[in-house]
Amino acid sequence: MHQIMEIKDVDTFLSSYKMSLLYISQEACSVCHALLPKVEIMLEAFPRLGSAYIRIDDVPELAGKFSVFTAPTLILFVEGKEMVRKARFVVMQELEADIKKYYDLVM
Repeated sequence: MHQIMEIKDVDTFLSSYKMSLLYISQEACSVCHALLPKVEIMLEAFPRLGSAYIRIDDVPELAGKFSVFTAPTLILFVEGKEMVRKARFVVMQELEADIKKYYDLVM
C-alpha cells in the first residue's frame, strides 16, 4: 500500500488508477492499526486496484477535503468518484463484497 504524505499527491494518486482505495487513519487509533494488515491481505485479491494509506495527522487538510470525521475511514473511488465509504468499525466481508462488485464491472 502506497503512503501519501501531502494533499497534492491525493489527486495524482486517484487519477492514476481506474479504481482506488484510500485508507485514512490516525496515529492514536488502535482500530486503524489492527485493521490495516487485514485490508492489505484482502487487497491482494485485487491486483489492479490502487491503494494508499494516509495518516490524517500528517495531512490534516484531507479531513476537510473528504469529510473525514473518524478513523479509520476507507473510501473506494471508481474513475475518481467516491463509490463506497466505510468508517470506524469496518466489516471486512462487506468491504470485500463492495470492492468486488465494482472491480468486476470496471476492471
